[in-house]
Amino acid sequence: MTDLPVAVIGAGPQGLAAAAHLLERGLTPLVLEQGAEPAAAVAEWGHVRLFSAWPELVDKAAARLLEPTGWTAPEKGYPTGAQWRERYLVPLAAALGDHVRYGAAVTGVSRKGRDRLVDAGRAEQPFVLHVTSADGTEARIEARAVIDASGTWRRPNPAGADGLPALGERAAHAAGKVAYAVPDRGDATTYAGKHTVVIGAGDSAFNAVNELTAIAKDHPGTRITWAIRRAVSTNTFGGGEADELPERGALGIRAKKAVQDGTVELVTGFRTERVDGATVTAEDGRVVEADQVVVLTGYRPDLGFLSEMRLDLDPTLEAPRNIAVQIDPNIHSCGSVSATGAKDLAQPEPDLYLVGMKSYGRAPTFLAMTGYEQVRSVVAEVAGDHDAAARVELELPDTGVCGGAGVFDDPDSTKSGGGCCGPAAPSEELFTISRAPITLS
Repeated sequence: MTDLPVAVIGAGPQGLAAAAHLLERGLTPLVLEQGAEPAAAVAEWGHVRLFSAWPELVDKAAARLLEPTGWTAPEKGYPTGAQWRERYLVPLAAALGDHVRYGAAVTGVSRKGRDRLVDAGRAEQPFVLHVTSADGTEARIEARAVIDASGTWRRPNPAGADGLPALGERAAHAAGKVAYAVPDRGDATTYAGKHTVVIGAGDSAFNAVNELTAIAKDHPGTRITWAIRRAVSTNTFGGGEADELPERGALGIRAKKAVQDGTVELVTGFRTERVDGATVTAEDGRVVEADQVVVLTGYRPDLGFLSEMRLDLDPTLEAPRNIAVQIDPNIHSCGSVSATGAKDLAQPEPDLYLVGMKSYGRAPTFLAMTGYEQVRSVVAEVAGDHDAAARVELELPDTGVCGGAGVFDDPDSTKSGGGCCGPAAPSEELFTISRAPITLS
């Protein structure tokens, strides 16, 4: 199989970086991208500013590939998604040339002549990827290894507190009342002068609250309600000044200030059951009547096209089992995680690796530099350089968040949801509104 390419699924930051590493090691990459352009998912959130600085957003092998073209690595600042694409990802894809194929949706991965049940000679057979082009043409592509960097962007978690779409949510989304992306202050028409409810409590929700706050400043009459599942505690707004990525900490600080000054009304202990248009009802009967709903409750991986692969995934996170224990928000509460490499990401299916956002399954806190270290290690392993694959060349920054997620069944509990830093104390500020049945309109 040495004459076959290494298939890379997805032309996002980690997929393109993997291709650069493969070329550097004398291997042939074939990047299969469903979209019509490189980093198509990043283009969809191009208005959002990253909290990682430029040096943390450029892969080293990719930089070495680009330098002969006259490209210069940006050294300072925090780019938006659009700037990240324009100044790095698009030039990188151009440098990779015909190694990247667009409009190529991977619909299945298997072994040549072997379904999932067959043991005999399995590892000696090449992978077969079923690919559908933009015009509907189907093809089979053989590969010596597969690096799945397809991400999770197009699989947002729903608003429903039980992990399923809330009653009426699909219809509300189809009617344009529910969105799963951070609002853009540069295109404020949908939200200006209207009432928006944001559902979610992570970095994306912080971004949404901050964007809506900016819209409210310029457009009187704009209202913002922010619904979260738990009570306010010391880690509700992230790590703040203790976060070793300052801009990540600043996101939560700005969101907290918007709540403190009354620009944003925070609703706690709110677990969504139903969405009727833009009216959101919690399991306890409370109702928020709004004009728009923004759902930012995380993402989940698409494992459907890997159904013929032998995977060993954590049953909770849908992430490779070997990394799940350190990224599971139920049990990992110290805010920092270790870099992960080929050994951590390896699957029972030899030469198949899940990298990038997809490797974290449903867990949050993934960083671009995490993915770059993953693909460096994975490509070294595919190339047979086991020593390089085993090395750890990255130390990740601490989030500054301690104390776990809190006891799920009691939103007012001060007990810790797990781990190593002690309980998450309740916040002294009185942000939490009444949990009795209410209507916000």
